[in-house]
Amino acid sequence: MFRVLIASLLAAFALAAQAGVDVNKASQAELETVKGIGPALSTKMLDARKAGEFKSWADMVERVGGVGPGNAARFSQAGLTVGGVAYSAPAAATRAPATKPGAAAKGATGR
Repeated sequence: MFRVLIASLLAAFALAAQAGVDVNKASQAELETVKGIGPALSTKMLDARKAGEFKSWADMVERVGGVGPGNAARFSQAGLTVGGVAYSAPAAATRAPATKPGAAAKGATGR
């Protein structure tokens, strides 16, 4: 019976740890449970949140100094969410290869 109780408590703690910490609802202490977030960064997050809840990860990255795409990905992996949503990296922009000015004209004339 005692083993079942202990196993149940451990399972409950494991589920709570996986639930995540929502930056829009968390206290400073709760934010600091996320690996990589210390007192300075949690204070920045809370100060930025005073202007309004974060609408998305992009909004948080823009408004909180010290949080870029790399940190956002790490914090999300550690359980941080924005409005209950985990971070997903934005799609990389595709560009056409750069060409030198006049390169097309030169190739067309054969000179």
